[in-house]
Amino acid sequence: MIRRIRRRSFLEDHRQTLLADKAISPLAARILAGRGVDDPAALDLGLKMLCPAAALSGLERAVALLRTAVEQDRRIVVVGDFDADGATSCALTLLALRAMGHRSARYIVPNRFSGGYGLSPSIAEHAHAEGADLLLTVDNGVSSVDGVARAKALGLSVIVTDHHLPPRQLPDADAIINPNLVGDGFPSKNLAGVGVIFYVLAALRGALREADWFCAGRPQPSMADWLDLVALGTVADVVPLDRNNRVLVEQGLRRIRAGRARPGLLALLEVAGRTASRATASDLGFAVGPRLNAAGRLEDMAIGIECLLADDVGQAATMAAELDGLNRQRRSIEQNMESEALAALEKLETAQGDATPPAALCLFDPTWHQGVIGILASRLRERFHRPVVAFAQADDGLKGSARSIPGLHIRDLLERVSAENPGLIPKFGGHAAAAGLSLAAADLHRFQQAFLRAAEDSLDQDMLNQDLLTDGPLAPDELCLDTAQSLQALGPWGKGFPEPSFDGRFEILQRRVVGGRHLKLDLRPSPCPEDGAPVEAIAFRALDRGWDRCGRHVQLVYRPEVNYWQGRRRLQLIVEHMQTLNVSEE
Repeated sequence: MIRRIRRRSFLEDHRQTLLADKAISPLAARILAGRGVDDPAALDLGLKMLCPAAALSGLERAVALLRTAVEQDRRIVVVGDFDADGATSCALTLLALRAMGHRSARYIVPNRFSGGYGLSPSIAEHAHAEGADLLLTVDNGVSSVDGVARAKALGLSVIVTDHHLPPRQLPDADAIINPNLVGDGFPSKNLAGVGVIFYVLAALRGALREADWFCAGRPQPSMADWLDLVALGTVADVVPLDRNNRVLVEQGLRRIRAGRARPGLLALLEVAGRTASRATASDLGFAVGPRLNAAGRLEDMAIGIECLLADDVGQAATMAAELDGLNRQRRSIEQNMESEALAALEKLETAQGDATPPAALCLFDPTWHQGVIGILASRLRERFHRPVVAFAQADDGLKGSARSIPGLHIRDLLERVSAENPGLIPKFGGHAAAAGLSLAAADLHRFQQAFLRAAEDSLDQDMLNQDLLTDGPLAPDELCLDTAQSLQALGPWGKGFPEPSFDGRFEILQRRVVGGRHLKLDLRPSPCPEDGAPVEAIAFRALDRGWDRCGRHVQLVYRPEVNYWQGRRRLQLIVEHMQTLNVSEE
């Protein structure tokens, strides 16, 4: 694999249009134009800029069913998912229904290790036994044909709210709300599950308001009260941050910074060592999300949901501490699994006499943890820039988690493998970048061969070389705290609206290992003014990537960051890539 540093292109017309707004700096105009922004008005992330809900197909029927259930206090059972998107969706739904005056709602989250994903027939039977009248799925259900059929046979009404790509056969639910359904007119196809149910609940509130449901003893709630949960689920699920999602995330972050978030979310920020008043999207994605996900990966997502539902600060802090402990345990398991995977790949290279990894990687170890294989697949994808499937042992065979590289739609690839090998993959689903699947243990070798063949047919060599897109260089005088702060203000950043990164040449003045795996650096940009001060930088997982062996003069890809330490703010560069400069390049 070759890592090539390439500079992000943009239309000069877009940059000039942005520069016409005197509040936008030349650097900001260059960065925004590189992300397709062509109008200063697109930087308005107020709630009024949200896409209207009316274009969601199935919404009217779903709201009518929910309104009846609320007014008649029928038992609603929310069927969630065991990740952060599912947890925030569950918590949001229960909090909103309670605030609207409903008292008979509860939730069920399938167990990753025994119940599997989504609304299954057994979940439908469980809900029926609990006295459910209406099943409401959040962040799942669009593939739950059998589960919905069983629920309907038991006399239950079913509303599916989901955002995953739909299969050819849809479940026979009373209503399905999913912006990715064929023919759906909602303009933002990138909503997370929590975003979909937020729209549904907002429409429900509107219908109840029109029916004069709210009164002095039952005041109308503000949907903005739960935007912190919407922001968390959206960022943690790594959906593209189109403008609609950026509005949802920005508005949620504003509530968090103002201290108006759920006690559990604030407690999770605290145990992660993050400051709520300075919260960014990356804090949600890299600090809060993993701690919430740890519950679903190792035990049961119920503790994560209960943490978000908690009104008592002390209770929330206790559960956040438990989630933090689970996340530490998850990290330890992950590191061991990654070491084992790398050792297995090294043996494969030795046996084949070729240090170049194959076009796709498919790995299994009977000791691997079923809840952590998704992270392992992501780590290997990052390291080798290859599509990866990692399998773990399950009670009914193997459970796999797949991750892909840009340009290769992993769910479509699995569909191709399934079509060419009927019966090979009992169940699969997912997105362009990530998917899950099940497999009979005896079919592992057959799947490995079919997956590799399909990947080789779908990939060309250029796709297997990783392009590191940057926003070009920063001048030495731009390597300052003001630059980092101004870039932060242009966020929220995330998938589809990537945080600015830059490339440049530096001399390493000093380096030291911190945390066993990371490098702390003092750098001097090249060329550098005579009075130029050294710049601090940190390279995470540097030893894993061999960066500790780089020479004194290096080419870096980096992100400027505001580093808060002991009450002071300083510039710090986050190193994303490092390579030694050849003598001729120095």
